[in-house]
Amino acid sequence: MTETADVVIVGGGIAGLSLAAALTAGDRAKLRVTLVEAEHSLAYHTSSRSARQLIPSYGPTVIQQLTGRTLTLIRELEQELPTPVLSPRSFMLVGSENDVAARASGAVERIPWEEAVVLCPQISPAAPEQGYDAAGLDTTAVGCNTDVLLEHHRSAAEAGGTNIMTGARVHSVQKLRTAWEIGAGSHAVHAAVVVNAAGAWADELAVLSGVATQGMRPYRRTAAVVAADNIPAPDSPMVAAADDSFYFRRDDDGLLISPAESVPSVPEDAQPRPEDLEALMARLDAMTTLGIGKVMRAWTGLRTQVADGLPVVGFDPEAEGFFWLAGQGGYGFQTSSAIAELSAGLITGTKEGSAGQSLASSLAAGR
Repeated sequence: MTETADVVIVGGGIAGLSLAAALTAGDRAKLRVTLVEAEHSLAYHTSSRSARQLIPSYGPTVIQQLTGRTLTLIRELEQELPTPVLSPRSFMLVGSENDVAARASGAVERIPWEEAVVLCPQISPAAPEQGYDAAGLDTTAVGCNTDVLLEHHRSAAEAGGTNIMTGARVHSVQKLRTAWEIGAGSHAVHAAVVVNAAGAWADELAVLSGVATQGMRPYRRTAAVVAADNIPAPDSPMVAAADDSFYFRRDDDGLLISPAESVPSVPEDAQPRPEDLEALMARLDAMTTLGIGKVMRAWTGLRTQVADGLPVVGFDPEAEGFFWLAGQGGYGFQTSSAIAELSAGLITGTKEGSAGQSLASSLAAGR
């Protein structure tokens, strides 16, 4: 079956879904949008494996700007939703004086070590002996109900006329004279614009399309929910090592922990490695009184990025109609709404939104 669209989006994670919603909202509702996803469910890979925390102080200046705009847009969106997306949950860095100073930026305020222990009493008195004696706190950080946000974007996109195809892996892409022809599963789609929101597979899609790659590299990041004897209180902050070696926070049914590893990977359905979790559990038991027990569930996502660590957003400079929406790294959810706003403006030629033109060059493909 052949379909004609104005825009075809390849990838059904947070990036693709939020863009589909933005492209079909309001005056853009007449735009014909098709979204194709290789898996049989949306947000199957990295978007379903998030830490569910939005941290305004996390990342370089461009990321912090996108995060601020995303939080504004989500708070506006929440006025229409029966279930909140955001919930209060501060973010606390712990580590050596030098490590915390290096990571403390934006909304992070330095706090005395004694205050850090009050905020998270599970920190052991032995922690300073292991190099943890300094802390910083970001009280603007929030928890994010990613399921609610993803479902909103899906339903808004479909209400705006987006045709969502799951189980439709792209197997061919050809540039015609005035459009692109995409073969996805048993479908063929003709569209003037093809959006590469394929996550870890973004460079592979570029190769399939005859477009120069951007140097995308996926990196593993594992997390698990574990049982614990001394779980932090509901209002406790998410705690992260300033040297990026772990984080933990209370979860609905246990304790969320992560070794925060960043190990190069091939594009794949990544799976946890038990030895990574075992080493982390031993380390946390040595510096906290959490009393970690069995692993209840674990997962590994791929954080894909280019060399400078910023997302790649915009039309390819050499391939007309090929739009990059990839390389979000670990900033996917916290920049998603702002990047969708920016991308929709670039694709339609309106360049709307306060995230607009000033950021476009920083994120441009081929920069």
